[in-house]
Amino acid sequence: MRLRQIALVAKDLQKARADIAEVLGLGPDYPDPGVGHFGLENAVWPIGDTFLEVVSPKQDGTTAGRLLEKRGGDGGYMAIFQVDDIGVARQRLADNGVRTVWNTDREGVWATHLHPKDIGGAIVSIDQMEPPAKWEWGGPDWQANVRNDVALEIVGCEIQAADPEAMRRRWTQVLGLEGVDVRFVEARDGRGDGLSAFDVRVRGPDEVRQRAQARGLLQDGEVVLCGTRVRLVS
Repeated sequence: MRLRQIALVAKDLQKARADIAEVLGLGPDYPDPGVGHFGLENAVWPIGDTFLEVVSPKQDGTTAGRLLEKRGGDGGYMAIFQVDDIGVARQRLADNGVRTVWNTDREGVWATHLHPKDIGGAIVSIDQMEPPAKWEWGGPDWQANVRNDVALEIVGCEIQAADPEAMRRRWTQVLGLEGVDVRFVEARDGRGDGLSAFDVRVRGPDEVRQRAQARGLLQDGEVVLCGTRVRLVS
């Protein structure tokens, strides 16, 4: 299993796009038309061969819109894990009583969204791609959009919860998480359970902080994009 994509949610998609691209030095983004099925619009960037997405509701009654209201603004939205065998992963969900809210099976692409109430913390998807280097959500030519002057790879994430140990046990039971850096911490900011941070390996943390400070996105020394802390890893 591998953490392949992090998704954030923003009320103002255009502002979020500009902030993310500038602070992390990213290239062109891909607007995935498939998210229209969920009442959303989005932008997806490759960071190395991992991906960062920001979604924004374009109609009422979306899960993303409800999350914006529940958590009081922009924040973390989704963690997408790539697996080698979707059949085994789906059976594990069934064995642990996890409902699914969306599935797709088409040539070279298999994906399942877990019911958030059955795992907690974030919307989670388990996806298999064939070949494994393919990534449907980043677009057919995502490699052409890679820029690695600043940011190199997403390498982990943080989930905050009222009971982080219980959530850690549940995620481990359902997903396994072998070899994946997912941390569970106590929620202390009044925003409730959620994806609170993600880790990005960068060439120069100080440069990224300077970029964030210039846009008013440095809080207590930490970079914050779409209401989500970015942990910079050298």
